[in-house]
Amino acid sequence: MRGESILIADDEKLIRWSLKQELIREGFDVLEAETVEQTLAFVREKEPDLIILDQRLPDGTGIDVLQEMRKEKNEVSVIMVTAVDRSDVAVQAMKLGASDYVTKPVNIEELKVVINKTLESTRLKRQVAHYLREQEKQYGFCGMIGSSPVMQKVFEQIQKVAKSSTTTVLITGESGTGKELVARAIYFLSDREGKPLMTVNCTALTETLIESELFGHEKGAFTDAKAQKKGIFELADGGTVFLDEIGDMTPALQAKLLRVLEQKTFRRVGGNSDITVDVRIIAATNQPLEAKIAEGKFRTDLYYRLNVANIHLPPLMERGDDVLLLANFFLQEFNTMFHKHFKGLSDETRDLFLQYHWPGNVRELRNVMERAVLLDDGDLIFAHHVKLGHLRNLPKAEEADKSEDAGVALSLYEIEKQTLIRALEKTNYNQSQAARLLKVGRDTLRYRMKKYGLLKKK
Repeated sequence: MRGESILIADDEKLIRWSLKQELIREGFDVLEAETVEQTLAFVREKEPDLIILDQRLPDGTGIDVLQEMRKEKNEVSVIMVTAVDRSDVAVQAMKLGASDYVTKPVNIEELKVVINKTLESTRLKRQVAHYLREQEKQYGFCGMIGSSPVMQKVFEQIQKVAKSSTTTVLITGESGTGKELVARAIYFLSDREGKPLMTVNCTALTETLIESELFGHEKGAFTDAKAQKKGIFELADGGTVFLDEIGDMTPALQAKLLRVLEQKTFRRVGGNSDITVDVRIIAATNQPLEAKIAEGKFRTDLYYRLNVANIHLPPLMERGDDVLLLANFFLQEFNTMFHKHFKGLSDETRDLFLQYHWPGNVRELRNVMERAVLLDDGDLIFAHHVKLGHLRNLPKAEEADKSEDAGVALSLYEIEKQTLIRALEKTNYNQSQAARLLKVGRDTLRYRMKKYGLLKKK
């Protein structure tokens, strides 16, 4: 018997009975509920592996159940059952965390397929979560892996800084070293945990948009301001605001941010009254702010306001054997994701990883491991499985046999995408043939196609 438990939440006794008989034959343990109250009680007490949840219940709706589960941070998988003409309910359910949905009248064979797919996904998530917990117990700290002295120092600094809920923090380090993980660790270890954590990438928005994003705007403040909007600082009152890539913030916005830091007040765009907030600000940058100050591109007074407590993340090449810990961590993650069975790295690969300078840091290592696990099979990751350094551009599919060097460095992301495109073009987008050409499973191929937006191609 499979032994996994499924909760059927439906107010119609006949439907519950018929579904229960089918699922028992499939080897599942089955629970029944006919109201919102009973469903939530079972979720809290029995922790089923899956819920088949009808939208219509006597004392509420399936959406009510999902909303309550979300409040309680309960991550039990849910398959929503909706009427054929209620696509809006299905969309809302998926936004609230439902794994999938089926429509009435329920086709039992279709439902079985959806159940198996959902439970497989749940099992994978649990395996990854278990491995993450075990790794963190041994080598980690708040989602970060590292046993090197430099990282142990970082972990100590995070714990000290987190104790003060008002101290402004500046996190520095190269791109890909994990600055956002540090910001989240400070938040979760502080007494502001449970209050809002709002993240802003200062490079992602124009000056006009980022000002509105940070401080909000009044109705009519500019052309598209059709209604009043609260900004991130207002929404984060009592919590934490993480400003990523602070070095890219414009001088005008720097002045307004300085005012928030000094006076705890700001005005919405187009507003006339001051708004007072209580937020902790954590900023991060991969740029040398001292150099930007010398160039007149960053305010000295803002720098000192932000740099009350500084945590510097070392590049991966300075972390010694941490690279091997992280490589094996990612290896197990992608083993689970791609249904592979690699046991570790070969001695040659270990030496290669320890000698390589990792310009893209942990992010680059993760990409390298993802590609190696995806595109190969076996017991060990050998050196020929990995691609390091400045890789040359792959030629276009139609030029593949004519050129070996386009002379332009590509990221691993671009190289993998080009590899997929070439395989698909050579097989006229026959996914089974392309999977065989790349020596991967068809599910793995579709996962990568979806990642690179290639599933829509005909």
